[in-house]
Amino acid sequence: MGMSVQEWFLTVFAVAYIVTVFSIIGVVVSENRNPVKSLAWITVLLLLPIIGVGLYVFFGRSLKSKRLISNKNKKKLRRMEPFRIIDETKLPLSLECRQEIKLAMSLTGARYFPGNDVEIFTNCNKLFDQFKHDISNAKSYVNIQFYIFEDDKLGHEIRDLLIKKAAEGVKVRVIYDHVGSFKAKESFFAEMRANGVMALPFMKVTFPQLATRINWRNHRKISIIDGEVGYIGGMNVADRYVEGVKFGPWRDTHLRITGAAVAGLQYNFAVDWNFMGQPLLTDSTKPYIAKDDDEVGVQLVSSGPTSQWGNILMLFLKIIGNAKKRIYIQTPYFLPTESLLKALQAAALAKVDVRIMIPRKSDSAMLRLASFSYISECVRAGIKIYLYNKGMLHAKTLLVDDEFSTTGSTNFDFRSFEHNFECNILIYSSNVNKRMADIFINDQRDCLRVLPSIWRNRPMYEKISESLVRLLSPVL
Repeated sequence: MGMSVQEWFLTVFAVAYIVTVFSIIGVVVSENRNPVKSLAWITVLLLLPIIGVGLYVFFGRSLKSKRLISNKNKKKLRRMEPFRIIDETKLPLSLECRQEIKLAMSLTGARYFPGNDVEIFTNCNKLFDQFKHDISNAKSYVNIQFYIFEDDKLGHEIRDLLIKKAAEGVKVRVIYDHVGSFKAKESFFAEMRANGVMALPFMKVTFPQLATRINWRNHRKISIIDGEVGYIGGMNVADRYVEGVKFGPWRDTHLRITGAAVAGLQYNFAVDWNFMGQPLLTDSTKPYIAKDDDEVGVQLVSSGPTSQWGNILMLFLKIIGNAKKRIYIQTPYFLPTESLLKALQAAALAKVDVRIMIPRKSDSAMLRLASFSYISECVRAGIKIYLYNKGMLHAKTLLVDDEFSTTGSTNFDFRSFEHNFECNILIYSSNVNKRMADIFINDQRDCLRVLPSIWRNRPMYEKISESLVRLLSPVL
């Protein structure tokens, strides 16, 4: 007796599904990923029918074979940078810093720019007042890029100012992340475009490309004005950055840069602009002028799912491994890779002063739980954990010993290291390092330090919740 249509359909579906699952497993194995991650995906695919395939399509694929920009265009952009050959072996820096400079060059071609001025903002209102002032004075061009650009009071202020500058003949370009800016109405950006502002979404998520784009987000926050002033850090364009959240003010870190390093910011913006199908940017940056005091040396390092080495993760491993005296970290989300966790534990056990500051309350309940799941392992090794109690700590800073510090868009979590497009500034300067350390110590006054005895005795339901959410760390 032959099969019914329903039985025939179910048989074909089952065979097709089995073939699909084992084909995906073959791809996972052939990519030679971390064995733990590969086994995790294989387990999900085998134990969660249909759902497992969906999760892999959205979150498990690799983009390492994809290029953001051609080598030809990359060389053109590099030739446009004001550049003076630097012999890093002759820089008045520690051996460890010189190694880090070499590593950043090897990973991304990041040039070392000496002689910069760095202004540190920890107050969002002051940052955006200065930001709007600099845009108002623009004469040639304004290039800005944010993960979040919301349709709210601050968003309208920035948008209207950009439209005003475009009407004056200034070239205005805006890159916003499509997923990060989901809350903003399309008409908000359409009004920009209708009034001369070139505003483009990064990897716009539409139905045919949903699975291939939704997991790869551009988390960078950089701005360049007339090639003379640059910005980089953790702040986005949204009211909560200036008005705070329900449980307190918003605490962030953002830098204003003047000097040759602005060319590095322009290079990174130009790469993303070209990736979105736009012509290669030819805007000039301010020529490098040598100063008597070339103390503040800078590199701009980008990273993302297309990076062969996981650039910022690799740099953080080297920087933490080089530490001799102290490591201070501020991050809104602490979900370290196994290698970074071990590096921090090893440093603490070697009596390096390792301090990590995270928010006690967070804008993401799941990320808060996942972050807290790592605390016991840290304090056991002698790492000092501080819970910021004044509001939302969103700063993303790392400083080591007396010369090195970095900030930018990179959170200390899996998503930033492996899935997001990020950009950080590496600063080699005892002066900036001291200023960043002073900010950290000042923030400690608004923190609750985690004591092992108290942490061990917190409610069991909290421990269970943290452990369960931690399982999702790689995709959070």
